[in-house]
Amino acid sequence: MQRRSFLASTTVGAGAGLVAAPALAQASPVINWRLASSFPKTLDTIFGASDTFTRRVSQLTGGRFTIRAFAGGEIVPGLQVLDAVQAGTVEMGHTASYYYFGKDPTFSFDTAMPFGLTSRQQTAWFVQGGGRELMRDFFRGYGVVNFLGGNTGVQMGGWYRKQIKTLADVKGLKIRIAGLAGRVMERMGAVPQQIAGADVYPALEKGTIDAAEWVGPYDDEKLGLARVAPYYYTPGWWEAGPQLSFYINIKQWEKLPREYQAAIEAASYEAHVVMQAEYDARNPAALARLLKSGAKLNYFSKPIMQAAYRFSTEVMEEEASKNARFARIYGPWKRFRQDQNMWASVAEAQMQNFLIASGRK
Repeated sequence: MQRRSFLASTTVGAGAGLVAAPALAQASPVINWRLASSFPKTLDTIFGASDTFTRRVSQLTGGRFTIRAFAGGEIVPGLQVLDAVQAGTVEMGHTASYYYFGKDPTFSFDTAMPFGLTSRQQTAWFVQGGGRELMRDFFRGYGVVNFLGGNTGVQMGGWYRKQIKTLADVKGLKIRIAGLAGRVMERMGAVPQQIAGADVYPALEKGTIDAAEWVGPYDDEKLGLARVAPYYYTPGWWEAGPQLSFYINIKQWEKLPREYQAAIEAASYEAHVVMQAEYDARNPAALARLLKSGAKLNYFSKPIMQAAYRFSTEVMEEEASKNARFARIYGPWKRFRQDQNMWASVAEAQMQNFLIASGRK
């Protein structure tokens, strides 16, 4: 009798467990979102981060939470992603925050600052250095929650129709460049333009601009910029480690079940890491192909770099003096940059410089 009772109770318990699992799955809602990207699908590394992200969210939620990614221009123009997410036109977006510099230069901290953090340093600042908390507080004022969305690594200095040897060559130069760097370039005598990725080649081809910075060899090759501006400069001092970001409308975020929020957190980290790895793996071969096809690699002269650094510091200090939101982030960010560069000089830079020098022998 006791054995029969035990078996009966065990069977009921096991059956209850079997019933509970699908009931729990059924309790998870089916949600379909749209993601507006700032980037064209032809740029598979940058737009690809959206694909990585949306695929992983679906996998982590058993296909019950799906997000469809739309390229720049399919729902809204590439430079209007923030507005679309803020207004609720789409639930989320993938973009570069410094595109919205015109709203507030503080957005630039979420992407890149002139002579700022490398990709590793930027991630460290965001994840462990207080950057996420500072930027989340800032974005809250725009009704948005921001997440890591990839990093390109140190970018190139762009494509130029003519050589840029001295500061005199910069004067009057019409260049596609975004964020605070545009203000620095303006102080150096250039005429900055902010143009979405899909429109860079046509503007350069038509002569609307004289030069354009984009990303690096892999993406630049896809845009075909070498065909209309053969002089390829480095480094992109304005983007030592530009971070891309996923934006989510804060009201939509708060309505999500916790397990779906966790899926978004995990998927954003994966997309962030994958993008950086793809660029590091693909850029060397792309640069070799560009040089073989006739691109002319050049380095910004020391006087140009020194002037850019001086003007960058002036621009950031001036903005901090008049913009409380900017100043609140600038102080801790500047201290973090100083500490990171000191540490890099001890180990990372020493090792890298030795390996580079050894490889040239």
